[in-house]
Amino acid sequence: MGNSKILIVEDDELMQEMLCNVLERNGYDVILTKDGEEGWMLFQEKYFDLVLLDYKLPKMNGVELLQKIKESSSEVIAIMMTSFGSIERAVEAIKIGAYDYISKPFHTEKLLIKIKRSLELKKLKQENIFLRKELKQRYSTGNMIGNSKIMLRVFDLIETISPEKSTVLIEGESGTGKEMVAEMIHHLSIVKNKPFIKVSCAVFTETLLESELFGHEKGAFTGALKTKKGRFELARNGTIFLDDIDDLNLSGQTKLLRVLQEKEFERVGGTETIKTNVRVIAATKTNLLQAVKLGKFREDLYYRLNVVPIILPPLRKRKDDIPLLIQHFLNKFNLQMKKNIEITSEAIQLLLEYDFPGNIRELENLIERLVAMSQKDKIHTYDLPEQLQKSKEQNLGILKDIVHKIERESIIETLKATNWKKKETAKILGITTKTLWEKIKKYNIS
Repeated sequence: MGNSKILIVEDDELMQEMLCNVLERNGYDVILTKDGEEGWMLFQEKYFDLVLLDYKLPKMNGVELLQKIKESSSEVIAIMMTSFGSIERAVEAIKIGAYDYISKPFHTEKLLIKIKRSLELKKLKQENIFLRKELKQRYSTGNMIGNSKIMLRVFDLIETISPEKSTVLIEGESGTGKEMVAEMIHHLSIVKNKPFIKVSCAVFTETLLESELFGHEKGAFTGALKTKKGRFELARNGTIFLDDIDDLNLSGQTKLLRVLQEKEFERVGGTETIKTNVRVIAATKTNLLQAVKLGKFREDLYYRLNVVPIILPPLRKRKDDIPLLIQHFLNKFNLQMKKNIEITSEAIQLLLEYDFPGNIRELENLIERLVAMSQKDKIHTYDLPEQLQKSKEQNLGILKDIVHKIERESIIETLKATNWKKKETAKILGITTKTLWEKIKKYNIS
């Protein structure tokens, strides 16, 4: 706080002197002025962390000055000084954007507390802005890309829960970026400088998975030639990411539940109990609650994991992000392959009409292939894979069927409403009687 700069706008000389002495004794840098116009000029010329201003000022009153200050910089902290009993003025100042007010006469200790709290709040806001910038930089440089509302909500949730040590369950289809989210949470956590250990529950057999997670002692089983630390041990004080948790068998689920409950485990073949304090982030490609209902996943483990759920949408539900993703991957692979390939708006439109069952991973692989194979400086619609062309035709066919169904139902309802009077029906529908007869025949209406 020692370097905080405060502008005091006060026309009473005794009050000026008192405020200056108190604030400077408490380590603040103070600049004084006696009227609103000069206060505005100083604010424009210099940087201030806080403005302490009186309501009644010559040349420009405190409210007018406050309005100008907040219009110029919404982040600056302002505290309004009002005369005793002037609640209406205080409320007016707060509405304009003052952080707080203080009524004269006041104890200097009370003012110092208000100033300290307001500057601490400003510091917290600045740290929060820095955190947001750091997060945005992370997902705009390869880890996560998104500007759609649904993804911004995901990013806000990541930012909120990252500093905590709560267990996180990430749910999303294959290729939606679950591992990237886990990495972001770890990077923004208080243990970001500690280990981040990844393990896929889908690639190991039951015996091997237990050894991978908890380690084993020498001679614990055939091939265990030496003692080996498990992933939970390697992640000490850091984060462990359990991918494909939905593939974990019931025996493994029981052992994992104990770790989450008791914060301890033993290596395979060992008797020593090892304490663990890792943060657990798990990911599933299927609905775990449904697996619980089917008896494939332990209910108690599900609730232990599902402390903070993050649901990642498939790419087909966040199509607003596709152009951003396309450009990101173009930049990435152009840089890698030393090319300068662009893509036409028509090709982007065709990509927007495709559902990408493989999600972001499928889009990334497609752009990599297009850049690698391109002999020209632009990617056109005819450069795209055949299944995308077919997808467009299928979508058009489905749309056509929907339009026909709606039109048929509309004609039938109107005919019923007019007691099947064709001329009156045609008039209501805005078509000729001849066209109505043609559509009745086309849709086999009787």
